[in-house]
Amino acid sequence: MSEVRSEAVLPVPLPVVNPDTAEFWAATAEGRLLGRRCADCSSFIWYPRPICPFCHSQNTAWEPLSGRGVIYSCTVVRRAGGDWKDVTPYVLAYVELDEGPRMMTNIVDCDVERVAIGDTVEVIFEDTGAGSAIPRFRPVSAS
Repeated sequence: MSEVRSEAVLPVPLPVVNPDTAEFWAATAEGRLLGRRCADCSSFIWYPRPICPFCHSQNTAWEPLSGRGVIYSCTVVRRAGGDWKDVTPYVLAYVELDEGPRMMTNIVDCDVERVAIGDTVEVIFEDTGAGSAIPRFRPVSAS
């Protein structure tokens, strides 16, 4: 299980929860990252959905994800609007999880000027206050 924090620097939007994603969002509130895996082609599926986008099988099931990965792509956002305008600069990134899928997220607890592609990261969760938490990632220290 990973840390679930109630204090966040970045806005924590409420996710859209539907029957296909309810189990995913419930797990985030417990500090667990889940993904769906296709039993027919073995692919992990991100964003969680019941039909495999690779082979179109409906033979998918929830599996725990390690919550570790590397930064695949990232950018520093220096100008933003809405709830995000007062929290710049922040890092928006794609993280490639150890299991394979890539997810868009924020990199937190970091020097935004030092975040780089290939950095190893781990998931943390930021509580929405509504029975779910937003998965974000932080650098893994090299020590």
